Amino acid sequence: MNQSKQYEYCPSEDERISIFIASCIESAAKAIGVSPESMYLRMVKINLIKDYIIPCYNVLHSESRQHVTEDILKTIDIWEKKKGVVND
Repeated sequence: MNQSKQYEYCPSEDERISIFIASCIESAAKAIGVSPESMYLRMVKINLIKDYIIPCYNVLHSESRQHVTEDILKTIDIWEKKKGVVND
């Protein structure tokens, strides 16, 4: 028996989406020089994760990391302005 096959793990769809969300938070935070926690709170404040990243996962995860990061940052800016959210 091939031992490497014995230990293979295939994450569920929910796990793959969660991993993608975490990578979006981390890359967006790094791009603008803030902590991942700060970026997460900004995203939660405007429902970006629930209303954008999750519903658009199938499209977003097929794009380059740079494109996704730029898209996320532009969307945050637009949604914050639209919702009147001010960042400290």
